[in-house]
Amino acid sequence: MRIIRSAAVTIGLALTLVAVSAGSATASSERGGEHDDGGRPFTFGVIGDIPYGPAQIAAFPAHIAQINADPQVSLVNHLGDIKNGSSRCDDSYFATIKADFDQFRDPLVYTPGDNEWTDCHRPSNGAYNPLERLTAVRDLFFPRPGVTLGQRPVQVDSQEAQGFVENVRYERDRVAFAAVHIVGSNNSLAPWTGNTGPTAEQSSEVLGRTAADIALIRDTFAAAKRHSDRAVVLFTQADMFDITVPDPAYADYFAFTPIVAALIQESNDFAGPVYLFNGDSHVFNQDNPLAAGSKWLAFYGQSRGAANFNRITVEGSADVDEWVKVSIDKKSPAVLTWQRVPFK
Repeated sequence: MRIIRSAAVTIGLALTLVAVSAGSATASSERGGEHDDGGRPFTFGVIGDIPYGPAQIAAFPAHIAQINADPQVSLVNHLGDIKNGSSRCDDSYFATIKADFDQFRDPLVYTPGDNEWTDCHRPSNGAYNPLERLTAVRDLFFPRPGVTLGQRPVQVDSQEAQGFVENVRYERDRVAFAAVHIVGSNNSLAPWTGNTGPTAEQSSEVLGRTAADIALIRDTFAAAKRHSDRAVVLFTQADMFDITVPDPAYADYFAFTPIVAALIQESNDFAGPVYLFNGDSHVFNQDNPLAAGSKWLAFYGQSRGAANFNRITVEGSADVDEWVKVSIDKKSPAVLTWQRVPFK
């Protein structure tokens, strides 16, 4: 992508101010969505970048049924991108996926991806205004703010009051969770069709959402420390540390800088492990992208790393053939264990 330098510098400075000034913006109820698990380890599923294309759309109900059939799973997280990047962003398609989501028996926590709104300006997507599509996604997929999707919905803490119904946090088994609306395409600052840089309305949306995202991250860590939680788990669509790009350009990633800075700060101030599950880049990966010596520290202009920050990228796109099953280990200091489960 190409962004004119003046726009990148101006928005970059504004995002820096957002990172400094972002305060608490999350609903105040404590231990959102906590429930009695009867002593069983809390186990959840993670999927993302699915379904992509006709074959996956047809198979998606069967994939949902397979996850439903696992008696250990108590909640499912979808990391966004409910369609591929070259298909239309029509209401009828969204309705189809919402009907599929309604088949999840357990609570479903969904965070939007760039393919269902950010990239809808593309002619192949229907040449929509992305902000109009974002409104459509919120209206359809978040009809009851502060309540998950699925046939057994549970309450979660939501940023509904600030206009970000999709940003939620909750707690299970002394682990703090949050789904944070961070998307690819430079967190939605990639220029829309016909433009060389972000529009004013585009930049305004990104600045507001970034402030809310950072507030949610900080609130989640603050709650974890108050409750003596053992770990923090975050879910995003965007891959801010994409290993599939051999020579990433900062112009394609600069909007993530204040978020990365907040992650480093909060991780270092937290005693336990931190886990980030993301989609976006489609290839399963687990690493420590903010460890000392990582190229991503210099890339984002950070001098301090975060040794306890762990990242897991779930497989996605047209070739996805698995989901990730994650459990809280009540005895291990690592807290989380996970396995890759093939779709049948």
